[in-house]
Amino acid sequence: MAADSNTSHEPGRLWRNPEPKSSYDVVIVGAGGHGLATAYYLARNHGVTDVAVLERGWLAGGNMARNTTIIRSNYLLDPSAALYDHALRLWEELAEELDYEFHFSQCGVLNLAHTEQEVRDARRRAFANELNGVDAEWLTPEEIAEVCPILDTSPRLRYPVLGATYQPRGGVAKHDLVAWALARECDAMGVDFIQNCEVTGFTTSGDRVTGVRTSRGTIGAGGVGLAAAGRTSLLTDTLGISLPLQSHPLQAMATEILEPVHPCVVMSNHVHVYTSQAHKGELVLGAGIDAYNGYAQRGSVHVIENQLAAAVELFPIFGRAHLLRTWAGTVDVTPDASPIIGPTPYENLYVNCGWGTGGFKATPGAGWVFAHTIATGAPHPLNEPYGMERFTTGALIDEHGAAAVAH
Repeated sequence: MAADSNTSHEPGRLWRNPEPKSSYDVVIVGAGGHGLATAYYLARNHGVTDVAVLERGWLAGGNMARNTTIIRSNYLLDPSAALYDHALRLWEELAEELDYEFHFSQCGVLNLAHTEQEVRDARRRAFANELNGVDAEWLTPEEIAEVCPILDTSPRLRYPVLGATYQPRGGVAKHDLVAWALARECDAMGVDFIQNCEVTGFTTSGDRVTGVRTSRGTIGAGGVGLAAAGRTSLLTDTLGISLPLQSHPLQAMATEILEPVHPCVVMSNHVHVYTSQAHKGELVLGAGIDAYNGYAQRGSVHVIENQLAAAVELFPIFGRAHLLRTWAGTVDVTPDASPIIGPTPYENLYVNCGWGTGGFKATPGAGWVFAHTIATGAPHPLNEPYGMERFTTGALIDEHGAAAVAH
């Protein structure tokens, strides 16, 4: 059987892309990591299998294919630590649960401190992690050198490494294989993946959403969950719901395949680069979002130049590595750099958006709580603090500002 426009290819497998039914119990908009995880936990935890996952492109072809694979849960604020550590605990079981190898490696994550203020902030975060039951250590430059010998910890750097927090349980996972693992299990449980199906609006009855309008016709739905990075606010605008989101390009890059040299994930917020080595051998590097707003999945050359300069200074051994490719996605950012997960003013419509750079690491945890919210109509305790109302009550979760760590 040859692949055609009604199939999506994973090595050794063809995915069905059926014509959509007239209606479903639940429609999920966005077939990335969060959409797939939501569909999986709707079926697994709540027995809801009459689900369609709609994707305007192809399965897992958006931000799920454009991230740098880092997983960690060493966040400062209580709601952040609780949600991300729930996700990390799910990561630790997910490959076995799905019976699919997606190269989840708990190689550890170092967050470097280069100034005295960063040292104070980082130590504070490590202490808060310990209080929340999240593994965290403070390492001196000498201890950092033992964990990551290729990192330059000498005092001659322009921004010398003064210390780092270390989360041994953190690490990386192969993002496309995570998507295939979730999709395979959803497919087996009867979930429909409708690709090349752009959602353009909603059908409503009063203040209740009854379905979605798409490029492949109108589809009725008992509940609609929006999990489409860079698109959610465009869709809610059609209902007059203004979400506090800005969309920005976020880019990263990879080198040629090298021998294993990089033993962990290293993140430096001050010089703004983070690096790891993929299971095949590529060095994977990234930085922060581009400063301008936009939906284009491409980035600025000066951002690439700055993060490469930072990487070479921290890792002189990288100086002869050849850059193989760069790529970018589009991320939504809220005023407090934390996500929105919960109901909207319209009955049956739920949003999961605004993750900024934290989306991939939260994948199973976000799917778990979003599935609960859709299935029950009420937030899970873990995502209750992340509702839209916090932007009017002032109960913000400013993890970026509090922890001074962007990713």
